[in-house]
Amino acid sequence: MADSKTDPKSVMEFVKKNGVKLLDLRFTDLPGLWHHVSYPIDQLSEDSFEEGFGMDGSSIRGWAAIHESDMLLIPDASTHMLDPFTEAPTLVMVADVIDPVTKQRYDRDPRYIARKAEMYLGSTGLADTAYFGAEAEFFIFDNVRFDQREQHGFYFIDAEEGRWNSGRVENNLGYRPRYKEGYFPVPPTDHYQDLRSEMVMTMQSCGLEVECHHHEVATGGQTEIDLKFDSLVRSADHMMLYKYVVKNVANQYGKTVTFMPKPIFQDNGSGMHTHQS
Repeated sequence: MADSKTDPKSVMEFVKKNGVKLLDLRFTDLPGLWHHVSYPIDQLSEDSFEEGFGMDGSSIRGWAAIHESDMLLIPDASTHMLDPFTEAPTLVMVADVIDPVTKQRYDRDPRYIARKAEMYLGSTGLADTAYFGAEAEFFIFDNVRFDQREQHGFYFIDAEEGRWNSGRVENNLGYRPRYKEGYFPVPPTDHYQDLRSEMVMTMQSCGLEVECHHHEVATGGQTEIDLKFDSLVRSADHMMLYKYVVKNVANQYGKTVTFMPKPIFQDNGSGMHTHQS
């Protein structure tokens, strides 16, 4: 995603140029979570882009039964980038999931489902490309606790800028957005300007095109970062990388990001409305 050259030979040159030590392949399960598996970089060759890497599909939710578990991960060279968070230089690529017997794309791979939608559109003659621009919203929390046991159940969330913290017994508790009044305030009411900016710059280093970022309507750290539109598969790849970046940047500061639709009672929830053309 960070380089315009997308053939296997160019990827191998990228590996050498950047002193890459590890390969990390990523794919998405049916519920939409990103998974990964890592290899020493000497396991990668130009042949790997045809032969792939083996994996157990039965351990992925909603996929194969145990007697048909063998799958192949075929790296997509066009998605290669350096992981911005790993200590060792790590090459990341999104992989397509292949049935090793038929050599066909696996029909429960969400990336293939998106690809089939693109192919169907082309077959109709209505258009050759559809563009999608998703605007994801999320909350940034400083404390998340939850438990469910035989004799109790609870969840607890907290955010430094949450309106509910204005009554704590300590000084200087102003500048907290009121409920449903958190849209576009400047700092210091917007507590997360610098954190969002770091998320954006990290996305850009990974090759994502960011249009803007801002505080959203809810108190408690609701945020939006908008990416530029692209084709269906590429936009989906970009959104998986987007979520990976914001969660890891937040984690570096001891915070938790959630894309849950309604984590705070009686305040705005988060969505991901999508523009299509």
